[in-house]
Amino acid sequence: MRIDYFLLALLLPAMASAQPLATPLWLRGYSVIPTPRLVTLGAGDIALEGDWRAEAVGLPDTHIALRSLRQDLREFHGLELKLASSHVIRLAVRPGTVAAEGNPEVQAQGYRLSIAPASIQITGNGDAGLFYGVQTLLQLLRRDPARGGLLLPEGMIEDWPKLPLRFLHWDSKHHQDRMAALKRYLDWSARMKINMIGFELEDKFEYPSFPIVGAPGAFTAAELQEIVNYGLERFIQVVPVIQAPAHLAYVLKHPQFAHLRADGNNYQASLCDEETYKLIFRLYDDVIAATKGIDYFFASTDEVYYAGLGVKCAGPDNDDARSLKWIEFAKRAHDHLASRGRRMLAWVEYPVLDKHIPMLPADMIDGVMGEDEYAPHEKTMGMRQLLYTSVQGSEYLFPDYLPSLSEGPAGEFESGNARGRLSSTFAGILNSRVWQVNPIGVFGAAWGDSGLHEETFWLGWSAVAQYAWTPGTPSVEQHSAEFMRFYYGAGSEGMLEVYALMQAQARAWQRLWDRVISKARKPGYGNSYGKGRGTARYDLSLTPPPLPRAADLALTPMFARKYSKFIAEASQRISEGDRLGQAIQVQLGAAVRNRYNLEVMLALARFAGHHFRLLTGLASAERSLAAAAASARRQQHSEAVGQLVEAHNRISRIDTEGADTFRKLTTVFEKSRFPKGQSAGGRNFVHAFDDTKDHWADRTPGLEFMYAPEQSIGLERWLKDLAGVIQSYAKTHKVPVKGLGVARLEE
Repeated sequence: MRIDYFLLALLLPAMASAQPLATPLWLRGYSVIPTPRLVTLGAGDIALEGDWRAEAVGLPDTHIALRSLRQDLREFHGLELKLASSHVIRLAVRPGTVAAEGNPEVQAQGYRLSIAPASIQITGNGDAGLFYGVQTLLQLLRRDPARGGLLLPEGMIEDWPKLPLRFLHWDSKHHQDRMAALKRYLDWSARMKINMIGFELEDKFEYPSFPIVGAPGAFTAAELQEIVNYGLERFIQVVPVIQAPAHLAYVLKHPQFAHLRADGNNYQASLCDEETYKLIFRLYDDVIAATKGIDYFFASTDEVYYAGLGVKCAGPDNDDARSLKWIEFAKRAHDHLASRGRRMLAWVEYPVLDKHIPMLPADMIDGVMGEDEYAPHEKTMGMRQLLYTSVQGSEYLFPDYLPSLSEGPAGEFESGNARGRLSSTFAGILNSRVWQVNPIGVFGAAWGDSGLHEETFWLGWSAVAQYAWTPGTPSVEQHSAEFMRFYYGAGSEGMLEVYALMQAQARAWQRLWDRVISKARKPGYGNSYGKGRGTARYDLSLTPPPLPRAADLALTPMFARKYSKFIAEASQRISEGDRLGQAIQVQLGAAVRNRYNLEVMLALARFAGHHFRLLTGLASAERSLAAAAASARRQQHSEAVGQLVEAHNRISRIDTEGADTFRKLTTVFEKSRFPKGQSAGGRNFVHAFDDTKDHWADRTPGLEFMYAPEQSIGLERWLKDLAGVIQSYAKTHKVPVKGLGVARLEE
């Protein structure tokens, strides 16, 4: 059977719900991410055992395709290839082997994989195609349930991507990954045939021209080039993404650049000051010098809210003026980058007016095409675009991959999408308006503004890889199942439930707080969909139970009444969290790879679960305080003191548990990341959050933003004050205080 999956997808109704049935490979028990385009299956399977050898025709023994084949066979399957055998895996590069729809941009990425009983042939149109063919072979391998050996399906695959560029997004604005972690990310991206990484560096690069801009411990030029070279060897371009002129707090927070602020905030540099251009272009040059071998440069030009503001701006501040000022910046940035041999990608959106689009250089790549009205102009110009999709936005702790209903106020703490980000990625790529223009690739954003760990992004990143290569195929359900096998190994059954429970726990954690207007964060701008100043900023917190009066322990309970819905849901989430923790432990025993990913999930599950115990514990403590008040009214002073001590000790244990849970979370995160806001080389991190944006991860220099909601409750002070009440009441009534501060093991 021979199927062109992309053509099949185009025959489906253009709806996320109209997804294809299982693919023939999956029906046979085989999987590949991304799904190959043309598959011809024979009737049988062949065994790949220890009697096979690999042969690279006309290629050096050090070729990455051959090295990858040997390494992954050894590490994932325990199989060492022979030096001599009649069973051969033959690798070769022969241009024109696969006719990739006549598209020269993807020709070199095409490959043919032929599988027969004694011969496996992998032939690439180019080196990249050969490497991709090897990745397909490696993913196809599965264990024979009867004999335990490795099986492959007889047949032939001819494959190539729909679009030339397939971007994943590394957003390191709020953290810095360790070198080993980034290389691992590149390895797994390459296995999914990703060929572009948008590396949003912000202050995580040293910038030799402006050393103050680079955060302590930022990557040196040599280290960034090392990352780039590692990617290039695997046919991935690590493309620098530099925020400017907006989102420039990492520069403007420093006093020597304060005069360039557009409106007094750290957010945006004035485009009416020539020094702004000199600054930004020198930042560009520093990064270009450390990313040799890269063809592209992403000038992150999004959310330039007030391009006409600044003390040196003489003209009007209106829609036309702001649009033209943005155009001027984009044209000058383009010319500067072109002179350095880089093709410019940019976020073309507000404040650009559609009538000004023809003023842009036609060889720019529009990374988002922010308005429908831009399309006719860009099509006429021959401008290329990226299909934009996002696997994470504002969710806390864990992305909303699966369908869910938001229970939060509009625009604040809702789900990223009620139908789930996987379905949105499927439909967003397949049905993008950019198909009507001139697409060159897909950009799969994974915004780090909420501080999520990259290990929570892999399911979303894999969906981007899948649907950027073969839009519309397979179904979201099949892809999710294939990903679990691909990323954790064939024994990791039950991982879909883990993801569902992780999402449910994360959304409950996010929801079960008061949202209070921040006293520390001044009002700022909106976002790409809600422009304007004066938008209130919110913090998460809870009001603790009231303390009893020392004289007679009188109090009016309010916690249980105010938070009755929170407490009821928290009680349910505790048992759900117990199930989740047990399920992750099972997976830790079953997974054959990427077990660190499960460590991250377990730490997050424990962190969320602690919040639910905090809510129920505060409610329980309030009941004890109320009971103490009742005992005091009955003149049962000794009993009253005991109930006060019980309330104190319960919250003391929960407070200690919270600190311990956060400490363990930090330890797990820092296995792959440097400490957030670290000091290094005798320098301390300068914290000045992006004070016009509501980025949760900006709120503290370190990882404490995750723990800040609980700390805002003031439990330490509450416990101290309650201890004072206990001692005063006990002294008045001559009752000994026993066990204050002593933790009980049983609950």
